[in-house]
Amino acid sequence: DPVSTGATVALEAYQRGYAVFAVWTRELTPDLRAHTPLAVMGNMSYVAEVEEADSVAETAALLKSAAAGYDLVAVMCGTESGVKTSDALSEHLGLRTNGAKQSCARRNKKQQQDCVKAAGLRSVREALGTKWSEVEPFVRAQEMPVIVKPVESAGSDGVKLCQTLEEARDHFTRLVGEARRFGAQNAGVLVQEFLRGTEYVVDHVSRDGVHKTTMVWVYDKRPANGAPFVYFGMQPVRDPELVDVLVPYTRGVLDALGMKNGPSHGEIMLRDDGPVLVEMNARSHGGDGNWVPLARALTGGYSQVDVTLDAYERSPARFDRIPDRFELPFKASGEEVLLVSAQAGEVVATPGFDRIRTMSAFVSLETHVHPGCTLEPTVDVFSQAGSVILCHPNDQVVREDLATIRRMEKERRMFVLKEHASFLSPPPSVVRGRSRSGSSGELRKIYRGARAITEGNLHRGRYPTLDPEAMRARLRDMLHDTPGKDSAKGTAGSDGGFSGKSTLDSLLEASGLLARAPTAVLAGVAAVSFVLGITIGRASR
Repeated sequence: DPVSTGATVALEAYQRGYAVFAVWTRELTPDLRAHTPLAVMGNMSYVAEVEEADSVAETAALLKSAAAGYDLVAVMCGTESGVKTSDALSEHLGLRTNGAKQSCARRNKKQQQDCVKAAGLRSVREALGTKWSEVEPFVRAQEMPVIVKPVESAGSDGVKLCQTLEEARDHFTRLVGEARRFGAQNAGVLVQEFLRGTEYVVDHVSRDGVHKTTMVWVYDKRPANGAPFVYFGMQPVRDPELVDVLVPYTRGVLDALGMKNGPSHGEIMLRDDGPVLVEMNARSHGGDGNWVPLARALTGGYSQVDVTLDAYERSPARFDRIPDRFELPFKASGEEVLLVSAQAGEVVATPGFDRIRTMSAFVSLETHVHPGCTLEPTVDVFSQAGSVILCHPNDQVVREDLATIRRMEKERRMFVLKEHASFLSPPPSVVRGRSRSGSSGELRKIYRGARAITEGNLHRGRYPTLDPEAMRARLRDMLHDTPGKDSAKGTAGSDGGFSGKSTLDSLLEASGLLARAPTAVLAGVAAVSFVLGITIGRASR
């Protein structure tokens, strides 16, 4: 199931010269099957794609038939739904494997905790059931709140912090009858004690039982939009003392679960009495692999994705060169910023994305949000508005860019939605004129100038009294536009386009700005700004 970061692992294999085959499990839902990171799209192809059959032997036969003429080197897990199948297939084919014996424990969060407890490590108190009567005694014995979640899932899908017994019962009942994005649909619902502390992510890659820590992260997870656990970001841990506490415990968990080969993604809560397992995932860190460039910058050249390929290659040389754990201090500063939207509606434009791409610490933006799509309030990883990677040698630069992003979110300047922009559609003459003029550079200048005034005044609550001529003059000063200048003239001709006027004058006039009272001036500028935001996006493509 090469989706999310699994697709990034597949791309790394492809770039190393391997022939890559995709095996699709029955568990993976159609919408998730299509989930390919933007960085992967169009940059690789599979030799063949194999559908999981009724048995491991049949699936292995299909894979060997598809790979006839190739020397099969490895079977790797792409995402949560592929854990059991990759364990079984790799074992059946005699390849590097974790084996099928403890495969269920690597998926089932209840069995995980049982294995950890049996190994003498601190585990979370919990109860599993498919009926409320099976977990009710446990819930009544716990101090509220409690966590109620699917026993097989990922990405906070279905996870809820319940403050009362009634709320726990209602959410339990809902989960029992609800389909999951990941996991068996009748696997049960888990009720756990609420662990108070700080949650960390400890990423490893293992080869023949040798575990190497590729990174330790800390989540910025907070309530938002009515959901208790929304990811706002992820930062690398810089404190060596914290790393010294988290790594040995996590490696003990890996041993308890029989995870001897491949990547792992552990979520660990650090409490006053020590670390406690939240859950362990027998696959790479998720999030579409957006963090890979950041990890490489922090370590000086490698990430969990790179080391995963190292671990599965026949020669151990590359894996052996990776240090036992990442070295501190880091070689750069940076973090992943997860975009959280409180807005809902049809997206008309994404001016915040334009601003983000100009930031000094900007590395990448991965998002599914685009003009024409429907935006939902962020309540989990599946409704995240995007992922931004910031990285820079100067930590202060990263901090300033992060503050700007959060300010745009708070002031709702990241997106323009249809219900707030119905007046923004330009007249046909403007559409015809701009499509024929071809002056996308000038349009971009006007857009930036109008947006600067809008951001500087309208969104900060300042409404200066400017008459139309003053506003036009102010924009001209910013854009160095001169009335009558040939380069600023349109070429639409006599059909109502820009001929005989500067682009600036035509757009301001078409928007109605020059005909409106001073109190409407800034609203007109906002209209020009938003309309041109769409125009520029189209012109750039």
